Amino acid sequence: MGTVKDINKRTTPFQAIVSYYFVAIAISFILLSLPGVHQNGVHVSFLDSLFTAVSAVSVTGLSVVNISETYTTFGIVMLLLIMQLGAIGIMSLGTFTWLLFGKKIGLRERQLIMVDHNQYNLSGVVHLIKEILKILLAIEFIGAIILTLYFTQYFGTFKEALYNGLFAAISATTNSGFDITGSSLVPFHHDYFVQLINMIMMALGTIGFPVLIEVKRFLSNTDRHFKFSLFTKITTSTYLILFVVGTFGILILESFHSFKGMSWHEALFTAMFHSLSARSSGFITVDITKFNEATDILLSVLMFIGASPNSVGGGIRTTTFAVAILFLVNFARNKQEIQVFHREIHLIDVYRSYVVIILSIFMVVVATMALTLSEKHATLMQIIFEITSAFGTVGMSLGLTEQLSAFGKVVMIVLMFIGRVGIISFLYSIGGKSEKTNYHYPKERVIIG
Repeated sequence: MGTVKDINKRTTPFQAIVSYYFVAIAISFILLSLPGVHQNGVHVSFLDSLFTAVSAVSVTGLSVVNISETYTTFGIVMLLLIMQLGAIGIMSLGTFTWLLFGKKIGLRERQLIMVDHNQYNLSGVVHLIKEILKILLAIEFIGAIILTLYFTQYFGTFKEALYNGLFAAISATTNSGFDITGSSLVPFHHDYFVQLINMIMMALGTIGFPVLIEVKRFLSNTDRHFKFSLFTKITTSTYLILFVVGTFGILILESFHSFKGMSWHEALFTAMFHSLSARSSGFITVDITKFNEATDILLSVLMFIGASPNSVGGGIRTTTFAVAILFLVNFARNKQEIQVFHREIHLIDVYRSYVVIILSIFMVVVATMALTLSEKHATLMQIIFEITSAFGTVGMSLGLTEQLSAFGKVVMIVLMFIGRVGIISFLYSIGGKSEKTNYHYPKERVIIG
């Protein structure tokens, strides 16, 4: 507790959040190193345990070990706890604990919640946390019941069905992407019901909790004058557009390649599933190493964009991408204001969007150069794919992750960590406390383009 108080006193909210995620990774590493976590005769190195811990906290799902062959049932339970911690968020869990013990949520705690969940106002942040916990647990609970009952036809006992159904529901809702089948959802390639349930949970986990909260308010009919926020409208529209574009992109690119010989509905479901999965979860229903490079590029772009803000996913986020595109469209029309849905977007949000995009591209390029030097056996496409997967906290892999060198694993750990805490939080944590400038220099135009 003394350490937590010291972090609170000596750091900015952004630095405190990053520090707390370091603490969460340390605790996760300890949990995955406890006696009884690994199966008999299985040894996991320090770096591999750290990699798995970071992957679980960041709800990425990339793994350098086979989960089902490495961890015992106790180890799987520990992994589930870490995945929940990563999905809910450090401050959400902290707030829940504080409320449980009757502790008053002070100004500092509210500032941390605001930073952790990308909020702009202090008011209502505690209520936001309560709603997030209710929604997340409700989705997991309903999903676990449906999958458990359905899995009774796949597994010999109800206990096995419950074990697999519960893990699958949590992994899909948190978009962790971990599996205990040893082959993701490939065994359910022809089972559209399992795919559909997983797709619904994945979408609910990545669409953004503020969107779900607003939909809940709309359906409850408690406010007759209720209107959806600009955030919800932009997020939902962008999410659906990317899903449709990704689906038809994959379908077209693979129609005469890996989808050749598939029925139309099999090809469509496969394209839909991977278009959605590439946004954060990383589940697969076919061997994606058989996709052509054009599809790999498309999936890499989807993984780079990632999920919506204030969700369980990573990447640059949908709103960042949307604001950047809207700015380009309006700039091409020689318009100074960015107008959408009868609203205008603040210029500061445009600045933030391009900062996130530029820094993210810079990180991906640097990481690509680093792995190109260290992973001589890998192709450039494999490297770019794994890097965007780590940064977007997705977890899809072309098989390179398990073959990474020690240096390559460290690079991926850094990417997964930054992908979880967010570029803005990470940047502000390095920058320290902001200082107001009390003066301005004369302004002068610079020739551009």
